[in-house]
Amino acid sequence: MSGAGRLVAHSPEHWREVRLALNHRRHELSQVAAQLYPAAPRVGATALLSRQEWLPGRPLELKEVALTWNEQAPAPTVNGTEPASAHLRPVGSDGERYPTYADALAALAPPALLDNRRSYRLLAADLTPSTGNGHLDLTHGRYFDGVNIGEPLAHELADAGHSDPESATGHRLPFRDSVGDPYDLCRRSAMPAISTLTLRRTASGDASFFLHWRDPAKVTHAGGLYQVVPVGIFQPADDNPASELNDLSLWRSMAREFSEELLGASEDHRDLGSPLEYDRWPLYRELSAAREAGKVGVFCVGMGADPLTLAVDILTVAVFDSDLFDAAFEGLVAANAEGRVIGGQGGLGAPGVPFTGDVIERFAGGTEPMQAAGAATLQLAWQHRNDLLG
Repeated sequence: MSGAGRLVAHSPEHWREVRLALNHRRHELSQVAAQLYPAAPRVGATALLSRQEWLPGRPLELKEVALTWNEQAPAPTVNGTEPASAHLRPVGSDGERYPTYADALAALAPPALLDNRRSYRLLAADLTPSTGNGHLDLTHGRYFDGVNIGEPLAHELADAGHSDPESATGHRLPFRDSVGDPYDLCRRSAMPAISTLTLRRTASGDASFFLHWRDPAKVTHAGGLYQVVPVGIFQPADDNPASELNDLSLWRSMAREFSEELLGASEDHRDLGSPLEYDRWPLYRELSAAREAGKVGVFCVGMGADPLTLAVDILTVAVFDSDLFDAAFEGLVAANAEGRVIGGQGGLGAPGVPFTGDVIERFAGGTEPMQAAGAATLQLAWQHRNDLLG
């Protein structure tokens, strides 16, 4: 490449062009990325990469998944500042290359939501225990730690295959090569999201569910794709160091996401103290009491890594009795801070999309631009529907 060509390739203008193409083609590029891992197990027919110990043979009640805390975990080997990622960090007007992808994103194409909050970094997981509980091992992290791995991986593939994505091969992807094994959670920072399929179950046993279309103008990850709802990065409610252990709970994180994504509520809970005093929060008290009474079932059905970004999702299903759902989510929104909520009047004459085989095939089978984690959650929920719906 000539000197002028190199300057264009590393310019903010070229970076923005590729970023725009990425957000328009994430679904297509995810399918291409999956082909880069031909030997890697996947969840059913979806593109989500998984492994045997990440897929329980039955849904695990959330209480069966223990969270263990590692205060002094080693730093990851790859953090997104290495020479292998230099071509993904453009040269600014000052002649200096942006230090990280998140720095470039904040300066050149910031989404509406971009905040380097405390997050939980996943170190190891086993959801197939022969005895006792499954476990997730976690430590300190920041949201941008994950952005600086996942988004440049996606950007690199979009750039390498700009005109013909199927021609992208490993030797043209130096950053992806440097990250290596998609299952090695210690080599990179893996900031897991909790992807929750919300099922509304009627007294007759029929069910409906809800989807989210993620607006690329508002979100950093998976813009332009459908996803189950709610979904959120597993992180404390705020940046208070004391909140880190207070909020080390899948259920507490899920409850906050139900409030934000289904009811459109703010994620700012300062009125409930810091660390957040959950017992003072009416919605949390209501949902927790219903869970204890058996009117809400909350399960983990697996875990996987997105082939495009290697972002890790904990796949969960929340099953609500219809009367509880209708009361708790009477203010169900059509849009929230991250996109649109899909689930108006379905075939059941009730809120949600019908939870039926043909609908699952449509969204999990590749017909619609669905995020890999969402497609996998739908497919696993359908596989385990008898256990989940009772």
